[in-house]
Amino acid sequence: MADEPSLAAEGRIDELIALTERLTALIAEQAQAFEARRPQDAARNMEETTRLANIYRREAQTLRAQPSLVAAASKPELQRLIRATEGFDAVMARQGRALNAAKTITEGLVHAIATEISNQRGANTGYGPAGVKPPNTAATAVTLNRHA
Repeated sequence: MADEPSLAAEGRIDELIALTERLTALIAEQAQAFEARRPQDAARNMEETTRLANIYRREAQTLRAQPSLVAAASKPELQRLIRATEGFDAVMARQGRALNAAKTITEGLVHAIATEISNQRGANTGYGPAGVKPPNTAATAVTLNRHA
């Protein structure tokens, strides 16, 4: 029979694995939504994802500061935690690529729209006959910032 410290360590690892796997699944769903160019679908579980990510961050900080909390766990339990964490890291990298692609597309669209508006407005024509500047026929506001 396992002693009390190893049971406590394995219980903590089991909870962390469950948390990591749930967070991994939510982030994978978000990555799929971005890859499918449906960012509105990614926002569906944002509240739960944020809540779980904060819990995960706190748990990771606690374990880094106090590795003794899981030191008594069995090697197979630690290996399960490592595999869950590796899966989480892979999904995070996938989501990062999907977000970067969405950002690039969005910036390209904004730039194309700004260029088209600029082309339609034409160059400043200066003053017209009798020294009067031609009236501006279209008032359109566009903000273009290359640093999103």
